[in-house]
Amino acid sequence: MTISKDVQHEINNEIRDREIRVIDEAGEMLGVLNTKDALQLAEEKNLDLVKVSPNAKPPVCKILDYGKFRYEEIQRLKEAKKNQKAVVIKEIRMSVRVEEHDINVKLKNCIKFLEQGNRVKVAIRFRGREMAYTEQGKGVLLDFAVRVADIAVVEKQPKIEGRNMVMYLAPKKDK
Repeated sequence: MTISKDVQHEINNEIRDREIRVIDEAGEMLGVLNTKDALQLAEEKNLDLVKVSPNAKPPVCKILDYGKFRYEEIQRLKEAKKNQKAVVIKEIRMSVRVEEHDINVKLKNCIKFLEQGNRVKVAIRFRGREMAYTEQGKGVLLDFAVRVADIAVVEKQPKIEGRNMVMYLAPKKDK
């Protein structure tokens, strides 16, 4: 009987080891037993023999209700998945010759992204001869970082990647 597609436990007759360490349904150690004897014990109690630690010497098996065991395992995985948070990176693009008003608009968007808990990638694209003025681009990025310093930290300093200069900002952690 399979409950989900990703079954990774050997149960009952699938266990091929000669000797296994057995734990009963109450959690008490029964010791190292022959696999046939352990299977017989599990059948007497109308439960399953499940290999829970295959890498141990000898492998550890538990006598338990496999359906209930898998259900609880799936619930634990769902709960862990619920508590995870996906890291989202928002991007803001500028040019070397950006005007004050444009910087303010980009700044407002950046603050909005940071307050939502997202990381922000601030990029400057150099076109044509602008590649000769990468220092000006770095100045624009560092000025941008100073303006959001109260709510963000610079995760990665400005760095040239091809024709772009990129800087990463992350929201400050409240302590």
